[in-house]
Amino acid sequence: MARIKFEQGKIYHIFNRGVEKRDIFLSDGDRWRFLQGLYLFNSEAGSLNLLYRLEQQKGKMHFGILREYMKQERIERKPLVRIMADCLKPNHFHLLVEEIQEGGISKFMQKLGIGYTKFFNKKYERVGPLFQGVFKAVEIKKDEQLHYIIAYINVINPGQELEPELKTVAQDPEEIMRFVEHYPWSTHLEYLGKRDSIITDKGIAAELFPTPKSYRSFVSDIIQGKKTVNVNQSFLLE
Repeated sequence: MARIKFEQGKIYHIFNRGVEKRDIFLSDGDRWRFLQGLYLFNSEAGSLNLLYRLEQQKGKMHFGILREYMKQERIERKPLVRIMADCLKPNHFHLLVEEIQEGGISKFMQKLGIGYTKFFNKKYERVGPLFQGVFKAVEIKKDEQLHYIIAYINVINPGQELEPELKTVAQDPEEIMRFVEHYPWSTHLEYLGKRDSIITDKGIAAELFPTPKSYRSFVSDIIQGKKTVNVNQSFLLE
């Protein structure tokens, strides 16, 4: 896929997987570390020292501690991108981001990739690249695409743990909906209003889904086949 030129104010679906399709998350601790990176690396300022200080001072880290630490230390952040949605799977991740500073996506993804690879390689005593080349990105150009990609990242992608071929209609929609409401590694719970993340900023998606009920109704209709989205699904990347 040809590299694209990122532009401020535009929204992109970003994806990458492990080299040779290997797992990049081997534990919940790995997933938490990646999510911490989504927050801390999304800043003009360097974050590796801050991450190290947090781990040394606070021990086992979670976002309540991180939120309070940032407040107490009066640490100001100038985000590079708006992270509208995310999903972590064993061997890959999906992000939906809007560039809010010139060059923000490239800077953010470079810091995220280098930072997490260093952590992973040190923890598991390995060397070399962790990800399958440079991350891939596709611009989201239409509201229909934006509606669908949020459903895809939050519900369809994690739902493939139960139904691997789930990209159209679920065989058991109710089971999929129950499963994703207990899947902590996507932003589905943020859109349902059941969790408040310091990472997520819905941006224009908050206007597309003004209430948790409208969001849940949309994603439920998608996986039940009650609603179809007439878009070229090449923006899904897979």
